[in-house]
Amino acid sequence: LCQTLPDDVAEFLSNTIEALPDDLKATLSTLSCFGASVSSSFVKTLERALGKTLLDGMDAAVAEGLLDKINDHYRFSHDRIQEAAYNLMNILDRCNYHFSYGMALAPLEDEED
Repeated sequence: LCQTLPDDVAEFLSNTIEALPDDLKATLSTLSCFGASVSSSFVKTLERALGKTLLDGMDAAVAEGLLDKINDHYRFSHDRIQEAAYNLMNILDRCNYHFSYGMALAPLEDEED
């Protein structure tokens, strides 16, 4: 079942996320670059690669109802929440973040080979 939300709800979600503490906004923005859901093990790898703490913020986002935690996976509670978190970044920052995340994770791929 796919739910659709009107545009004013999307604006409400953007305003809600914008009002969160900076560290929580940064966590949600970071996660939004990796899709709708991530595993805890990937987040730990990401924390190590980026030198950032993400899991604490993710648990806070679960408490806020922005993320769901199901078993070993975190997922955005709705695609509009992911979209709002992603849109917190301007387009140039998005490009830079995608590039820097890819560069930080690339050496880890070599370690797995």
